[in-house]
Amino acid sequence: MSDIDFISVDKFRTLIDINSRINSSYNDVNALMVFILESAMQLVECESSSLLLVDKADGSLSFAVALGPKGAEAKNIPVDKQSIAGWVAQNNQPVLINNVADDPRFFTQVQIKTGYVSHTMIAVPMSVKNEVIGVIELLNKSEHRKFDNTDLQLLQILSTQAGIAYHNASNLKVVQDEVNSLQDTLSSGSDYHAFIAKSPAILDLLHIVEEAAKTSSSVLITGESGVGKELFAEQLHIKSNRRNKPFIRVNCAALAPSLLESELFGHVKGAYTDASSNRKGRFEMADGGTLFLDEIGELPFELQAKLLRVLQEKTFERVGSCETINVDVRIIAATNKDLEKMVEEGKFRNDLYYRLNVVPLRIPPLRNRKEDIEPLSMFFINKFSAETKKNFNGIEESALNRLYEYDWPGNIRELENAIERACVLGNPPTIKFEDLRLNLGETSEESCKTDRFSMDFSDIINENDMSLKTAVDTFKKNYIKKVLDMTKNNQTKAAKVLDIQRTYLARLLNELGIRE
Repeated sequence: MSDIDFISVDKFRTLIDINSRINSSYNDVNALMVFILESAMQLVECESSSLLLVDKADGSLSFAVALGPKGAEAKNIPVDKQSIAGWVAQNNQPVLINNVADDPRFFTQVQIKTGYVSHTMIAVPMSVKNEVIGVIELLNKSEHRKFDNTDLQLLQILSTQAGIAYHNASNLKVVQDEVNSLQDTLSSGSDYHAFIAKSPAILDLLHIVEEAAKTSSSVLITGESGVGKELFAEQLHIKSNRRNKPFIRVNCAALAPSLLESELFGHVKGAYTDASSNRKGRFEMADGGTLFLDEIGELPFELQAKLLRVLQEKTFERVGSCETINVDVRIIAATNKDLEKMVEEGKFRNDLYYRLNVVPLRIPPLRNRKEDIEPLSMFFINKFSAETKKNFNGIEESALNRLYEYDWPGNIRELENAIERACVLGNPPTIKFEDLRLNLGETSEESCKTDRFSMDFSDIINENDMSLKTAVDTFKKNYIKKVLDMTKNNQTKAAKVLDIQRTYLARLLNELGIRE
């Protein structure tokens, strides 16, 4: 008689119920893993359990979920490949051990660091199509009993179903992430407004984008801040055959140099103090798609060689790992810096510059393509008219002339902000000259006379307390008061003008002692 004959009817009923719930109720991967372990502990009656996942890049194991008295502590401990779980993963074979301390493969670090003593163990591989994707471990049979072959067989049956369910849920998450990425790209608020243009310069660039999108060549987008470099990058991605794959953004200036390498290339568990688990970098996330490296001129010199290698060989290693990872990624870089000058000064690698600059896109500033001001303004008026629930239908000639006079140092981003502010503070049906509060001191003497928002620095000087904090607080207080006066104490409008959340404005009013 085989071992399976000794599995009770109740256990089979429990298995059937678990199988039904696993395959119909759990699309959330984390919730599914917890349910798998809870089910295993119910079937086999034990004290603790854990589910470890295999990293495809280097074959390492890490705790995904750990339940039991010390589960939360155990989860952050790196797992040795030579441990019992490591052996199970490498050999795709289960183990049943009723005296764990005598097994040379026993991984003692969990016991040492948590104080939890393991006596008995079952570990089985979680596989899909004969590929091990994880390991389920059960520790310490209840009431100091020993595990038996029936326990092992129950766990193997469960792990087979669990592997399939985990694989399906993970694939669903990947698909959902890709869909979300595409939706973010298509509805990020850009609405292609950088390409609402009449100027020959932008129309010529759009033709280059159409041709470049047919290839996987690197593109270097240059231009001042606010000209729409990211929108051109998005357009290159959307028009390419990578459009259904991720479009991943990285701002090289937004992260400290010590963090940027891990952000780009990922790290393995234990690579540095806070690396409590394996983590994919942006290159892996963008595999098959496009990686947009904004502010590439801020990339530390020591990382430039590693980026060059990815461009040349399509390979890299995570921080702390020797395992080589292959990726298929299209690189689009952008900067407002003069990279050629940086090359001459030895601040940017010459070979990397030429690798990135296969297809150059130089976006002219708004002051050099003033034909685009009117169509862009109308687009923004329609956009913010809807958002503010005001029925604006155009812009008066005097206001439009004022926009033409201005040099737009902040380019399209500044134009968008100016129109939004005018819609918030103005009255329909048209945007008027006085609704546009632009700092035209350098280009229009008239604007200085009509500026309603000037401040005297003597207002913020306190001879009894010359500290910077006091000056800053005083400036904030006076500035917010002026905005509130301008918006007739409408805090929602004031928050929009200040470009802060309404709740944050309320907190500032309280902290600075501003009474409505």
